Amino acid sequence: MSRHKELAAATGVNVYFCDPHSPWQRGTCENTNGLLRQYLPKGTDLSVYGQDELDAIADSLNSRPRATHNFHSPFKVFAATLASASQPQGSKH
Repeated sequence: MSRHKELAAATGVNVYFCDPHSPWQRGTCENTNGLLRQYLPKGTDLSVYGQDELDAIADSLNSRPRATHNFHSPFKVFAATLASASQPQGSKH
């Protein structure tokens, strides 16, 4: 994120950096790390896993319903976001 100022200026998106040693400021990241630990215990050597195995873990996590998404999966929320983004603004159906 060394160019975060450029990103913010170009997109209008505010960039936020959490304070070091403050896991409560990044709850989603901490939760995701906990879910990953169900598959890959801390200290696991990832070089022993093939890309297909890692992709399967990612697919499993991305299809798992989350409370933060009203118990929809990240895949479903992302698909809905893409669908709504592709709708023309102000269209009447």
